[in-house]
Amino acid sequence: MARIRLGLCQLNTVVGDLDGNVERILAGYDEAEAAGCDLAVFPELAITGYPPEDLVLKPGFVAANRAALDKVAARTGRCAAVVGFVDAERDLFNAAAVCASGAVVGTYHKRLLPNYAVFDEQRYFAPGSSPLTLFEVAGVRVGVAICEDVWSADGTIADQSAGGAQLIVIPNGSPYFEGRHAERERMVATRAEDAHCHIVYVNQVGGQDELIFDGASFVVDENGDLIHRMPQLREGVEVVDLDIHPVYRTRLLDPRGRGTAPALPVVSVSSAVADHPGDPRPPAVHPLLPLVDEVYDALVLATRDYVTKNGFTDVVFGLSGGIDSSLVALIAADALGPEHVHAVSMPSRYSSEGSKTDAEALCEATGIELRTIAIEPAFDAFLELLAPSFDGLPEDITEENLQPRIRGTLLMALSNKFRGWLVLTTGNKSELAVGYSTLYGDTAGGFAVIKDVPKLLVYDLCRLRNQRAGTEVIPEAVLTKPPSAELRHGQRDDQSLPPYEALDPLLEAYVEDDLTRADLVERGFDPAMVERITRLVDLSEYKRRQNPPGPRISPKAFGKDRRMPITNAYRG
Repeated sequence: MARIRLGLCQLNTVVGDLDGNVERILAGYDEAEAAGCDLAVFPELAITGYPPEDLVLKPGFVAANRAALDKVAARTGRCAAVVGFVDAERDLFNAAAVCASGAVVGTYHKRLLPNYAVFDEQRYFAPGSSPLTLFEVAGVRVGVAICEDVWSADGTIADQSAGGAQLIVIPNGSPYFEGRHAERERMVATRAEDAHCHIVYVNQVGGQDELIFDGASFVVDENGDLIHRMPQLREGVEVVDLDIHPVYRTRLLDPRGRGTAPALPVVSVSSAVADHPGDPRPPAVHPLLPLVDEVYDALVLATRDYVTKNGFTDVVFGLSGGIDSSLVALIAADALGPEHVHAVSMPSRYSSEGSKTDAEALCEATGIELRTIAIEPAFDAFLELLAPSFDGLPEDITEENLQPRIRGTLLMALSNKFRGWLVLTTGNKSELAVGYSTLYGDTAGGFAVIKDVPKLLVYDLCRLRNQRAGTEVIPEAVLTKPPSAELRHGQRDDQSLPPYEALDPLLEAYVEDDLTRADLVERGFDPAMVERITRLVDLSEYKRRQNPPGPRISPKAFGKDRRMPITNAYRG
């Protein structure tokens, strides 16, 4: 039996920040080295940050990324490091370097390049095809693969196992959606059991534009049992000792046979040590968060990273006293601290007294700054300006939409005047799906915090936040009053839309499951509602294209993920 000590470096890198990422990597490496690790493993493309997208089309960026890798390699000693970078040969490769003793001692090129959902890797990289190599670290034969490679039942993992690997380490940039971790762990457990070797899965953490990376790095043993898991949605380094048992007996007894694969070449990196310094570091499984907690914390992380990584210090948004803006207020306060959050109440002639007092109560409970700017003077001015053009025409949605456009202008003015303030929008996924929003009004802003959160989940998240606080931070009236845009007297959402209990399941089936109208009717949805709602979804694509980005928490989000044509005559 051999024992290897690993440092799992679950980092929050910044795309394009090569110098900063080198610092983050070296800080993680120093922590692993000080703990006596034999090997430190970092996430996919840790040097560049993931995904670098069209940055890799810049030759200067690719050259600088290689120079950054060399800085990391030069710092390594006996503790080896697996570090993701972009490798440039005849083509570009998504690569992982094995660094030790001041040099790069080996490189692996990712073989399976995802080109679905939010991934576009075939746009940038060529698939790896170089012969596989193993690395002997602390007397253990270690294979390296990258992210998508482990999702294939044959290929890299199977070939490395057949060639003698006892442990396979996998740097990852695996984006989050609710419940994603269970799918990953189930799949990697199958690979490890098939390969008869430990698999170490190190995922990055943090927000990157629309994507959230949730960490939750883990280790599965040769029997497919989960033996170690890092926390979700938190950056950190964890040290773990793995006892690697000879696997020849298991392979001899495998009914599939041993095959005829030759042993892979092995690069010697470090020899086994009799004893690692300090106390033993046994594996430990951190518990997973309940699903609603997981989503809430993911939204907080995404908001914090989008604001701070893009150089903003504060956020500003319209607080109507409704449930959506109340949730955004709490997420922002938890992400940045209430002293960096500025809420603006912008009442009109249609705003209820309850909405105003609910907004005040929330801000008083949280310490969020609240300022009030009544829009009535601006609304009157617009109506007067437009009166000659609208003479003789009845009031309709035109007058309603003037109000959010005035509010959007005020928020953008505050953002311009107070440099460093980013405007947050407050629309949810259900509203965005059917176009229940005003272009250049409540969609005007820099980051759409809950754009992928369906309305019913908004309620769940608000209740969770109150539960965490142990008090009604979000007033109970906000949770119980009928949702309303308050753009006309007596307006309620259910006058324009089906109840959310009926709407959200239909939208999930149409948007996330890609069902047709006929499929939806076959599933039991009301035909008239199907016809009306799917038409609204299709017609609203042009609106969604002009919305700000927001964090993805579902398997298919609007934006980077769901790519429908705007000009689209298909009504199937």
